[in-house]
Amino acid sequence: MSRIGRLPITIPQGVEVKVSNNNVVTVKGKLGELTQTVDPAISINIKEGKIELARASESKDHKSKHGLYRSLLNNMVTGVSEGFTTVQELVGVGFKADAKGQLLELSLGYSHHIYLQIPAEVKIETETQRGKNPLIKLSSADKQLIGQVAAKIRSLRKPEPYKGKGIKFQGEELRRKAGKSAEKK
Repeated sequence: MSRIGRLPITIPQGVEVKVSNNNVVTVKGKLGELTQTVDPAISINIKEGKIELARASESKDHKSKHGLYRSLLNNMVTGVSEGFTTVQELVGVGFKADAKGQLLELSLGYSHHIYLQIPAEVKIETETQRGKNPLIKLSSADKQLIGQVAAKIRSLRKPEPYKGKGIKFQGEELRRKAGKSAEKK
């Protein structure tokens, strides 16, 4: 991870980065504002439109934190300037998704509907076209939060390996298994 930590982070136009005395980094951009507390063992230097991180020693813990915080800060800069999106597909007969504000209503083949409150920082859209699987589109500046919300939605009905029914990420290749009929010969 230390090789990643050494790479400088380029600050794009319209993004403002501030570091306070107690190692709290605040990144502001057109899509919002994010903050992250950085370990005191990692020092942060902002010069000439780039963020550089340096570690206090060569210990294994400091090396791993060096790469970790560089990745987190890079995701923050990318998030407030460009944003992140995740698209999930509902595969199954009768599976439906409907977003009403920040409330997601899911029909996933259970005897009841599932209602999920989405955080205000995440924008949610649902798309249903005839003959295609319903889609759930999540977009946010915070990569960690969007991943957590997507994982929570997926956990409600994970794709099963025989028919592939469930909630999957768009473009995800599922490992499929042959059923009982493939075994008999």
